[in-house]
Amino acid sequence: MKKLVIAYSGGLDTSYCAVSLSKDYDVHAVSVNTGGFTKTEIDKIEANAYKMGVSTYKNIDAVATFYQKVVKYLIFGNVLKNNTYPLSVSAERIVQAIEIIEYAKSIGAEYIAHGSTGAGNDQVRFDMIFQTLAPEIEIITPIRDQKLTRQEEIDYLKANGIDMPWEKAKYSINKGLWGTSVGGSETLTSEKPLPSEAYPSQLKHTEEEKVKLSFEKGELVAVNGVENDPEINIETLNNLASAYAIGRDIHVGDTIVGIKGRVGFEAGGALITLKAHHLLEKHTLTKWQLQHKEYIASFYGMHLHEGQYLDPVMRDMEAFLQSSQDKVSGDVTVSLKPYHFTLDGISSEHDLMRAKFGSYGEENKGWTADEAKGFIKIFGNQNKIYQQVNS
Repeated sequence: MKKLVIAYSGGLDTSYCAVSLSKDYDVHAVSVNTGGFTKTEIDKIEANAYKMGVSTYKNIDAVATFYQKVVKYLIFGNVLKNNTYPLSVSAERIVQAIEIIEYAKSIGAEYIAHGSTGAGNDQVRFDMIFQTLAPEIEIITPIRDQKLTRQEEIDYLKANGIDMPWEKAKYSINKGLWGTSVGGSETLTSEKPLPSEAYPSQLKHTEEEKVKLSFEKGELVAVNGVENDPEINIETLNNLASAYAIGRDIHVGDTIVGIKGRVGFEAGGALITLKAHHLLEKHTLTKWQLQHKEYIASFYGMHLHEGQYLDPVMRDMEAFLQSSQDKVSGDVTVSLKPYHFTLDGISSEHDLMRAKFGSYGEENKGWTADEAKGFIKIFGNQNKIYQQVNS
């Protein structure tokens, strides 16, 4: 039998794929942990995979890889899709696809399968990564190709002796290091918000709590003085924020296939990190650094969302973003409150407000009043010329 690797999540779609493909292929299941999986959950996925008839199961721990390859640059760029969404799931899929195809190559698989439908973004991300890194491996997508309904999949599994509780949850949850997506009936239309109970974290703490975030060259190196790897610090922030139900919102955006999509999300750790980092940048970067970073980061986030991670332009933009972080070091104090947070201030040896030229709106020490008047007169020349010519 020909060797096939399946991107296995343990859900209905990938379970259908595993059972149906096991009849004609030697199926090897693999899942990639980019945050959010507990050992108990991984063990359960593995047990279910073997029930579906796979030959082997492997879970790849890619949390650190996810941070180093993607999340780090999303922080450097303060990337929020449509000024709202921190690209939680779309960023994960890129790393998952790379890890899965590299695993398929390492075991000599001739085929690779995933459970995406034909109406979403993930099919594009998976296929593009697979085709680019291993064009010799054929991609198989039963759910997309057969246009299966959920009930048809359940009936097939039951007919093949897999009688598990496949009842569809009221809300679909996809948890990861950089945020948790939440889908439900409310997100399928434009009018309604998600109810509070749909989000994975519920309010536990009501007393305000202050948190100190320490950054070194743009990376989150400590929380409340405790140093750790940035991905661990982000997870610490996720846990702190979840007790305050921080990070809830709904994103509306354009999918890769051209239709509008709406999804709820909870990303407390991501949003706090991004906003704190951006505040530190406002104090430590020049006006022109901030301006050019903004549009480059917007392009970076868009290309990542569209599955263009392997295009060399992404490495070019990453080099710029990395270079911009040389002086982005210091502490940011954040106040956590029920359902929201506030940024209190920063402390940094690179704080450009510490300059001796003057205090904004108060006094000037680096120039005279006459010099200011002369500067303003010349600075306004372009407007004066335009108005004089065209009035």
